[in-house]
Amino acid sequence: MTQVLRDLVEAELDQPVDPRAKAMAEAIAARHGAASRAVLFYGSCLREKQLDGLMLDFYLIVSDYPSAYDKPSLARANALIPPNVFPFQQGGLAAKYAVLSERDFYRLNGPETRNVSVWARFAQPSRLVWSSDEAARAAAIAAVSRAAPTLLAAAGKIDGESVLHWWRRAFSLTYSAELRAERKGRSGSVVDADLERYERFSPAVVASIDPAIPGGGWLRRRFEGKLLSVLRLAKASATYAGGAEYIAWKINRHAGTSIELKPWQKRHPLLAAISLLPRLLRSGAIR
Repeated sequence: MTQVLRDLVEAELDQPVDPRAKAMAEAIAARHGAASRAVLFYGSCLREKQLDGLMLDFYLIVSDYPSAYDKPSLARANALIPPNVFPFQQGGLAAKYAVLSERDFYRLNGPETRNVSVWARFAQPSRLVWSSDEAARAAAIAAVSRAAPTLLAAAGKIDGESVLHWWRRAFSLTYSAELRAERKGRSGSVVDADLERYERFSPAVVASIDPAIPGGGWLRRRFEGKLLSVLRLAKASATYAGGAEYIAWKINRHAGTSIELKPWQKRHPLLAAISLLPRLLRSGAIR
C-alpha cells in the first residue's frame, strides 16, 4: 500500500456525515461497551446522502468477539461465519450493523481471502464516524486502505481497458459472487455516481497492487460466495430480529419487486428465505 493511497483513504474516512448517523454510530458502539473499537458508515445512504425512510449501514469493529457479547453463542457465531448482523433503531431512523473483530476486518479487506463481501464494500466510499482511540482509528484506516487494491487485483487488468471500466467490471464480478437483490447494472452505477472519486483514487490504487497476487478464480469465488451468503442467511435467522421483513424490504427496494410476507414467514425467517429463493432466482430479483 502506498502512502498516497493511505492519505486518500484517511481523508475520505474523515469527511463529516449527517449528525444523526454519527449519533447512531456512537449508540451502536455503546451497546458493545469497551470491546468497541471503531464504527464505519457505508452504503447507499452515504452515496445518496439520504437517511429518512432508508436502512443505514454500519460496520462495528471490536477488539475480539468474546468481549463484545454477553452470550457466548453470539461470539462463536461471529467467529465461525463473520460477520454477525443486527438491527438498530434510533431517532426515527433504522439501521443494521455488522460486527467484525479488528483482526477479521484487516484480513477480509485483503487478498488473502476469496470472500468479496468486505473488500467489495470498502473499495467504495465510507466514513469512520467513531473510534475509541487513535490506535483504533489507525487500524481502521490501514484495513480500509487494503480494499480497493484487492478489488482491482482480483478482477485483473484487460489490455486497452480504461481504468473506470476496470472499476465497473470489478464491482460487477463481486456482485456475481454474492446473492444480491439488485437491478442489472447497479454495480456500474456505484462508479458512475462518483466518477471523480474513482478517477482520483485510481493511480494510487493501481500503484498499490501487489503484482505477485494473481487475479481470476471467479468461478470458485461465485460458488463459495453464494454458499456463504446462504449460510449467513441461516445464521441471521437466529441472530437478527425481524430478519424476514428486512430481507423482503431490501429485495423490494433494489429489485423492484413487491414481496409481501405471510405471517408464518415473519415468524420463521429462515424458512421464508428458503421458500422465496427459487422464485427470486427465476425472476432475476436476486443473482
